[in-house]
Amino acid sequence: MTRQMTLVGFMQAGNVTVYSGSWRYPSADLGFLSMDYYAHIAQVLEAAKFDCVFFDDRLAMPGVYGNSVSDAVRYGARPIKLDLTAVLGGIIGATSRIGVGATYSTTYYDPFHIARTFATLDHLSGGRAAWNVVTSVNDSEAQNFGVETHLDHDQRYDRAEEFLEAVRALWDSWEDDALIMDRESGEFADPSKVHEVDHKGDYFSVRGPLTVPRTPQGRPVILQAGSSGRGRRFAGRWADMIFTADPGLPVAQRHYAEQKEQIASEGRNPDDVKLLPMAYTVVGETEEIAREKERLFLDAYVHPHASLALLSEVLNYDFAKHDLDDVISDEMMAASGGIRGLAEGVRRHLDREVTVRDLAAHRATLLQGPRFVGTATQVADQMQEWFASGGCDGFVLAATHLPGAFEEFTRMVVPVLQERGLFRSEYPGATLRDHLGVERP
Repeated sequence: MTRQMTLVGFMQAGNVTVYSGSWRYPSADLGFLSMDYYAHIAQVLEAAKFDCVFFDDRLAMPGVYGNSVSDAVRYGARPIKLDLTAVLGGIIGATSRIGVGATYSTTYYDPFHIARTFATLDHLSGGRAAWNVVTSVNDSEAQNFGVETHLDHDQRYDRAEEFLEAVRALWDSWEDDALIMDRESGEFADPSKVHEVDHKGDYFSVRGPLTVPRTPQGRPVILQAGSSGRGRRFAGRWADMIFTADPGLPVAQRHYAEQKEQIASEGRNPDDVKLLPMAYTVVGETEEIAREKERLFLDAYVHPHASLALLSEVLNYDFAKHDLDDVISDEMMAASGGIRGLAEGVRRHLDREVTVRDLAAHRATLLQGPRFVGTATQVADQMQEWFASGGCDGFVLAATHLPGAFEEFTRMVVPVLQERGLFRSEYPGATLRDHLGVERP
C-alpha cells in the first residue's frame, strides 16, 4: 500500500487555539463554552477522515508574566481551559471513527487515575482513545497543586518513566479473555486472568489491578512531544505518535532521521511510530487571498503582551521585567535554557540581534512550526514536499481560527491530497490503531 499521511487536528478546550489572537478573527466562533462547538469541529475532521483530534492542556492560567494573570485575562491569552474528560466524552458521543486524545500530566496526576481515565475513554469510544503525555513545565501549574516550584527537567522525566511503567502494567492487568459473563454458571470473570500490579518505585506505589478490563486497543495510543535529548529518548521508548515543532524542512529531516534511529535503538519498529510536526495552513481561493489572510493573522490580532504572557509560561521566565526593545542577553538566556534555543532560532531567521519584541512576534506569528500558505494546490504541494522528502509522517494541524481554518482545509486541501493518493478517502477500520496502521499490543 502507498504510504499515506497521518493527519491530526490540534485543539484547545478554551477561548483560543495555540494562536492567541484566534478569538478576535471576525468569523471565529466564540461558542467555546458549549459542547456543540467541539462536537462540530470533530465532525468536520471526521468527515475528512482525520486520524485523530487531540487537546492540549495546561493546569494554570498564564501567570508568570508580571507574576500575575492580568494580561492573560485582559487579552484572552488562554485564560480558559475546560476539563478534557468531559469534552472528550461529548465528542465520543458525536462521532464514530475519529480518534480522540487529551493531554494529562505525569507530574500532577497519579498512574491509577490516568490508566482508568483512558481505559474508560477507549471502551466508550470503541477503541479511539489517545493520551498525550506531558511532564508540565512551569511554576504556575505547580502552585495550583500545592507546591511552589515545578520539578527540574530530569526529575520530571524520571517520574514520567516510572509513571508510564505503572500505567502500562495497569492497562495489562486484565487479560483479553478475562471476562466470562456466564449468567447460567454465575461466573463473571476469571480471577486467574486479572492480576495485581504491585508496583513499588521511587515515586509511586500501585497495587492494582485496574478497575477497567482490557480495552479495544489493548492500550490507548500514546502521543508525546519531548524535544530535549531526554525527551526524545522518552518518546522513542513510549510514543506511538511524536508531536514535533520543527520550523523548517532541513531541521525536520535531521530530527526525523535521528528520532527514527532512537526508536530503533529501543527495539521498536520505526515505521510504527509517526513523527508529526505542528503546522498551520492558510488557504485561499487565490494565492493573493491567502497572503492577505496571512497578513491579517500576523499583523492584526495579537497584542504583544498576550504573546509574552504565553511565552513567559512556556519558558518559565518573567519577560515583564524587560522593555519590548531590550536585546536578549546572555544573562536572560542563562536564566532559562529555553530562551537560548528560541532566541538563536529567531536570530537565524532575522539575521540580526533579537529583542523581546521579536520573541513576542515569533510567538504571535505562527513560526513555531511550518506555515503552508496559498491555494489548495499550493498548500498540498508544500505538505507533500515535507512528507515525501523525509521530513515527517504527516502533520498535527493547528488552527489560526475556529472552526474556519479546519473547514477550509478539509473542504479545499484534503480532496487534493486524496486525489494524489497521499491521504485516505475512507477509514481502514474502527480504532485509532487501525487508522495509524499500528498493531494492537
